[in-house]
Amino acid sequence: MAPVVNAGFISVSYFILLSGFVLAYNYAERARSGELDRKRFYEARFTRIYPIYLLSLLLSLGQLKSEYPSHTPAMFWTGVIFTPLLLQGFVPAVATFLNTPAWTMSAEAAYYVIFPWLAKWKRPERVTPHLLRMAGIWALGLVPGALYMAFNPDGIAKPDRWSYGPWLWALKYTPYSHVFSFIFGVMLADLDKMVNRASRMRLWLGLIGFGGIYVLLNLGPLVPYAIIHDGLLMPLFACIILGLAGENPLAHALGVRPLVFVGEASYCLYLLHFNLWNIVHGSHVLNVLGLTRFDPWISYVLLIALAIFALHFIEKPAQRKLREWLHATSVVRDSDRPVSITPP
Repeated sequence: MAPVVNAGFISVSYFILLSGFVLAYNYAERARSGELDRKRFYEARFTRIYPIYLLSLLLSLGQLKSEYPSHTPAMFWTGVIFTPLLLQGFVPAVATFLNTPAWTMSAEAAYYVIFPWLAKWKRPERVTPHLLRMAGIWALGLVPGALYMAFNPDGIAKPDRWSYGPWLWALKYTPYSHVFSFIFGVMLADLDKMVNRASRMRLWLGLIGFGGIYVLLNLGPLVPYAIIHDGLLMPLFACIILGLAGENPLAHALGVRPLVFVGEASYCLYLLHFNLWNIVHGSHVLNVLGLTRFDPWISYVLLIALAIFALHFIEKPAQRKLREWLHATSVVRDSDRPVSITPP
């Protein structure tokens, strides 16, 4: 199980692909019909991601002291300016500035910008041609990692998740190398609509997806890090999503209320876990309470509880206030919204 646990980084690639799928599932038809208002779409995305993103940066301010000696003055101030603007991912040297997981939101923000145009692609009419196009996007997604392996620009014999090199960081943390996962997710939403929800094939796809990922991760270093970090697992991620989007025992098992309740806080948990972990262990609160013997499990429970708290008492209230302030109540153009007629 150790190789599987150590490969937690692949969840980021899954998250990027899933975000493309969810956005297309909800907005693609409106984009194709011309109903999607880009400005309102961007406002809705901003209100969705920025409250917790800002909180994660505020919790990270104590890291500024350690960030300064780690960068040149120019790169330090680039990080200070670019990170609140969700632009840090475009500069690999500061992609993980302040809060390491936050680089993902820099990539997501870039994908949100291009989504209204991606979603306008003509809806496919047949499965086979669409699968071939998805295979092409998958192949393109493998190119950055394959080029890194072929040229080895950092001179690292066997790169892994702990390796450092400017080109490896560009591969790992910039929006360019992950954009094909997002596009693949957008295309997957169309494929999803072609497969019957109750089809037994969805169950088998889900099982193949989970099983295939387990087998690949257990191969450990036999699978090159440069391609498994992003690209290689797209088809297996797609199988999992199609399986869980169906009506079958696998979807029902993972759709039980406690898991859904915790899953709603997954965004908070992802963005806050790094800094909350540092705060919990830096404050030595577990030592004071005599709970260190239960670590790391008690830390995991504490992080999940704090993420759920942040969801309900920070993220959701902040979203409501921002949407009221921006009038971001709908992403549909005013001319396309139904008119409500109140009887006299």
